[in-house]
Amino acid sequence: MKKQNKIPKFKSEENERNFWDKNDFANFKESFERVSLDLSNLKPSTKPVTVRLSKPLLYNLKVMANKRDVPYQSLMKVFLEEKVHEELNTKVRGA
Repeated sequence: MKKQNKIPKFKSEENERNFWDKNDFANFKESFERVSLDLSNLKPSTKPVTVRLSKPLLYNLKVMANKRDVPYQSLMKVFLEEKVHEELNTKVRGA
């Protein structure tokens, strides 16, 4: 059986990054303690909604998303977030 290595103390994050770039995590697995997590109470950070779109609008969204190599739903979310942020900032400045 191969002797397990000890993880050294690092003086900086850069030293730690360099160390892990050159060493295999598997050689240090005994240095870590197993933990169990209860994630049953996590709530999703998003809420599903239904939005009716015209066929041409949906088609154009899908084309745009395809060009960016992202799902069209994700692109819609980005567009909505940008527009809401823009509108809120305009109203705050104009108030």
